[in-house]
Amino acid sequence: MGEKGYEGTEGHSAALEHAGEDAPRHAIDNPGLPPHRPRLADEDPRAAKKAERQVSVLFLVSILGTVLAFIGYFGVGQIGNDEPMSRIYLQNLLLGLGTALAMLGIGVGAVHWGKTLMPDHEWVEERHEIRTEADRAKASGTVAAILDESQIKRRPLLRNTLIGAAVLAPLPFVAAFRDLDDTDSFSDEAVNNFGPERLRHTMWDQGVRLVRDPTGSPIKASDVTMGTAMHVIPEGLNDLEHGKLNEKAKAVVLVMRLDPAKVDVSPGREDWNVDGIFAYSKVCTHVGCPIALYEQHTHHLLCPCHQSTFDLAQECKVVFGPASHALPQLPITVDDEGYLVAQSDFHEPVGPVYWERG
Repeated sequence: MGEKGYEGTEGHSAALEHAGEDAPRHAIDNPGLPPHRPRLADEDPRAAKKAERQVSVLFLVSILGTVLAFIGYFGVGQIGNDEPMSRIYLQNLLLGLGTALAMLGIGVGAVHWGKTLMPDHEWVEERHEIRTEADRAKASGTVAAILDESQIKRRPLLRNTLIGAAVLAPLPFVAAFRDLDDTDSFSDEAVNNFGPERLRHTMWDQGVRLVRDPTGSPIKASDVTMGTAMHVIPEGLNDLEHGKLNEKAKAVVLVMRLDPAKVDVSPGREDWNVDGIFAYSKVCTHVGCPIALYEQHTHHLLCPCHQSTFDLAQECKVVFGPASHALPQLPITVDDEGYLVAQSDFHEPVGPVYWERG
């Protein structure tokens, strides 16, 4: 019995040991794609027509939202500082609601279109390189097939409402961005040269005092101690009725005091500072972010947006980051009362590089 038991055990062990040696390693067949379940719109033409009308209504909602945004922007009119808050609230409501409807109408309409009308069959296509003309022709045919499957050619109501919504939706943004600047506060010459001239000239001029931002109090040279940094605007900026923010965005500067012996001054700029007090544009030359971080020990100015770093000891040349050129320096001096004043405007445009910049 013991021997039979041993043989049985040995035979059973051998059976387990050799089982499946002739079978493939991966014996599970590919289950394939699940069976397609047709939608109601696939089988019922009336349901498909209903879905088409629903999508078209959503595109029409987008068009109405665009019109509503235009009414808020142009119908309510330009908002000034002396307008009642109720009018400002009304314009903001119309702009926000109109823009939301314009974007949501297109987005929800496109999703509903895809879920109810476009083909939803799952299929697998092996990746291959497109090299021959035959392959390119096949790819072109695939694009044509996609257009045909979208049914955009066979359903003109969908096509026309989609085109109308897509064309009108961006227009409020174009109008808003184009009108960010107040042309009434600029000369005819500046208006005719909309882009470059707006950045080439600021409120700084000979004799304009440097004042603290935002209080507007003037600054004496003795107020600027070693290692400090002040945010400064031109005197009279706070008194502007129109275009105040536009002018401030260009004219704001940082004023700092360093040991003059530690600063490399270029020829011709020897008198641009007052006993080590330097003034530089606060607008980063990368994309125009406001520079606000000053490292006293390294004399570095840091832009918080993309970490562009400017060395104050080297006339704010770029030492790190994506900025392409140094910060413009504002030539300063002192008047008869000891207050810091500008000698002139910046000698170069402030802000990022643009194509017309010389």
